[in-house]
Amino acid sequence: MEPRESWAALAAGGVAGVCVDLILFPLDTVKTRLQSPQGFRKAGGFRGIYAGVPSTAIGSFPNAAAFFITYENVKSMLPHSSTSYLTPATHMVAASLGEVVACLIRVPSEVVKQRAQVSSSSSTLRILSHTLYHEGIQGLYRGYKSTVLREIPFSLVQFPLWESLKDLWSWKQGHVVDSWQSAVCGAFAGGFAAAVTTPLDVAKTRIMLAKAGSRNASGNVLATLGDIWRTQGLSGLFAGVVPRMAAISLGGFIFLGTYEKTRQLLL
Repeated sequence: MEPRESWAALAAGGVAGVCVDLILFPLDTVKTRLQSPQGFRKAGGFRGIYAGVPSTAIGSFPNAAAFFITYENVKSMLPHSSTSYLTPATHMVAASLGEVVACLIRVPSEVVKQRAQVSSSSSTLRILSHTLYHEGIQGLYRGYKSTVLREIPFSLVQFPLWESLKDLWSWKQGHVVDSWQSAVCGAFAGGFAAAVTTPLDVAKTRIMLAKAGSRNASGNVLATLGDIWRTQGLSGLFAGVVPRMAAISLGGFIFLGTYEKTRQLLL
């Protein structure tokens, strides 16, 4: 991959990440509060819907940029063509590695953001200081494993589906898809991936919001899923699925469409 293409992927990914995270932040807050163990109303309901937005604003650009520069570089090094049966595997590997790298930036931002979302009376800076004082730097990375375990299956579904839908649309119309068509494909792919990975997202939220020293704070995803199943059943595992699907469908449209358009403009 040429340096110009790498810089284009980095810049386009960062711009796309900032756009989608800030536009859809209220939906993300509602989803987090629905998944909170204290319940939607006690977590804040519809009040302070932009609590935690500074953390997202700071983390969005480097997080998305890290994902796409990894994704595009890995994809360029592996076999990929419209006729190769290895193409879906290439997209899966590239997306998975992209998520592992991006989560190094995403998780601290996500921890602070989610704690602010369910405690809107506390500022982002206060929550960051409190976390560092009581839990140290490892407190900011609580939920790294659960986030990666959520993001990899999500990307394994979303990105091969997105790429396949683009290829199919391109073949049907006889030329490469436009950025808005890529955005439509991204919406479908994101919504489907969001639905099937919601239980992992609920587990990640519970782990990040758990009090230090509690059972969920250990970060054991399977144990957390088991607790949710025993206490709340299927509805607990799929808490927040509607706003999550709505946010990620819209997010897929904005994120992947903006990425394609920005990348085209830069190349």
